[in-house]
Amino acid sequence: MDFSRRPLIIIAGPTAVGKTAVSVALAKEIDGEIVSADSVQVYRGLDIGSAKVTNEEMEGIPHHLIDVCDVTENYDVTRFQTMAEKAIEEIYQRGHIPILVGGTGFYIQALLYGIDFTEEPEAIHADVRAELEREAEMPEGAVRLYAELLSVDPASCEKIHPHNIRRIIRALSFYRIHHSPISLHNEEEHARRARYDSMFFVLTDDREILYQRIDQRVDRMMEQGLMEEVKWLYEKKLPPDSTALKGIGYRELLDVCDKRATMDDAVAKIKLNSRHYAKRQLTWFRRERDVIYINIGEFSRDKQRITAWITEQCMKHYQ
Repeated sequence: MDFSRRPLIIIAGPTAVGKTAVSVALAKEIDGEIVSADSVQVYRGLDIGSAKVTNEEMEGIPHHLIDVCDVTENYDVTRFQTMAEKAIEEIYQRGHIPILVGGTGFYIQALLYGIDFTEEPEAIHADVRAELEREAEMPEGAVRLYAELLSVDPASCEKIHPHNIRRIIRALSFYRIHHSPISLHNEEEHARRARYDSMFFVLTDDREILYQRIDQRVDRMMEQGLMEEVKWLYEKKLPPDSTALKGIGYRELLDVCDKRATMDDAVAKIKLNSRHYAKRQLTWFRRERDVIYINIGEFSRDKQRITAWITEQCMKHYQ
């Protein structure tokens, strides 16, 4: 491969589609190292619910941005950018190929295009943020803030979950200060040219098969002890806005700890929310430029065949 062009291979796709197995197989083929673009796998102790890659699954391939934060720390896109850029530069210095792997499209986009978040209100407008945080703590405050965001910036609401109060506050802060939607700002940033010579692959599958795999994964997580992991997290007594509490699987079972839901209802909700999340992920990736979709069903869901095809495309592109 022509290394002067700073290659970056991206393996993305919805939850449970099989990104881990394909990315590891690819890394073995092209002498690559993997950088995780996952917002939960960064946390030490959140292993089962995040479907964190195990040492056995890594097969000796170096993985970065996994187990690098305590659950008491908040992790956001700006921190991801900084850490991922450092990891990628070090991979280049070792003469290897960085492979960015994950389903958090917002993170991937921010890294690929170098979107600048330094002017966002969290950094320079603490007063506005503090006022929004006070509003959020009032009865039905989060609901009202989301309704406000929906009225002034509906495009952002397509990407922000109603329970993600941190991102709601981020978007509303931007609007109240600049009188312009942050979604427009992000579109302008996205119009930038990619900073890397990327090959952007998105794995997909037939919807019903993907949903079955999601349900099976949730059942397996429960068998592996997800509830015990959640109890450990619950006992940390973290602030409600902690990002470690926001992952699917954790927030639903935390309601069981608070006796706001039964176990059966919580598990059913995890499956439903995971399916909805997979749908949102695919919607996000459809907006991206220069994406190469791979329906794994067309390869009989054989990771070796998928990997061989991806390797061939990369060799052609970077030769």
